[in-house]
Amino acid sequence: MKNKQHPTSWEPASQWYNEIVGSEGHYYHKHVLFPLIHKLLNTKKKNQSLLDLGCGQGVLSQQIPASYSYDGVDVSSTFIKLARKHFQVSSEKTFHLYDLCKPFDLNKVFTHAIMVLSFQNLEAPIVALQNAKKHLKQGGTLILVINHPCFRIPRQTSWAVDEDKKIQYRRVDAYQSFQKIAIDIHPGQKNKVTTFSFHHSLSDIFSMLEQTGFTVASLIESTSDKQSTGKNAKMENKARNEIPLFMTLVAKSL
Repeated sequence: MKNKQHPTSWEPASQWYNEIVGSEGHYYHKHVLFPLIHKLLNTKKKNQSLLDLGCGQGVLSQQIPASYSYDGVDVSSTFIKLARKHFQVSSEKTFHLYDLCKPFDLNKVFTHAIMVLSFQNLEAPIVALQNAKKHLKQGGTLILVINHPCFRIPRQTSWAVDEDKKIQYRRVDAYQSFQKIAIDIHPGQKNKVTTFSFHHSLSDIFSMLEQTGFTVASLIESTSDKQSTGKNAKMENKARNEIPLFMTLVAKSL
């Protein structure tokens, strides 16, 4: 029996998210994250396997090297239907409807697991990490891609300008405390669609990884490759290049 959907599922926002991501990914998927992920997964070893936790509509399945089999898991029934319709073309690529915040068992183990921008949408991320650990071979690799937890906290971080120094900087109003932040997809409309972002400090994320049997092998920070134009372009581009947008943790299963 499939797990019932968690109240923080993105199912209510699935149509909106699908319009943004489509079948190829949004801008940052294509220009920043997918190139990095492909580099991290690139290996000369044969018979590799990837478990995609929070797979959405399955766009990552199109980006993995040919040496990998692929299984995607998501709690949104709409996402899984879209993934199966557009991307499930063989037994080497399958999608499953499960809640990452509850234990599940695919009765197989993988060389790699990945979470791309899903960790911070989970109310119980430590359970998702336990699911990853359960399904990874000993020494297997977990790739955790998140919005940078130091600089990209909804409603707690923002851009600001120091007119005297002529610089743009990132303002941080809160960081250390755990936060559950409601995000209105269509603010101002009568029929609100709300998702949630859960902020954890970097030390808390490392602690959760340690508790679930992972050790962090590397930490990669990625900036936006967009470029501004106009009178503030120099200031904005410098700030964009200095303040990371994403953080990727590569961890090993002990």
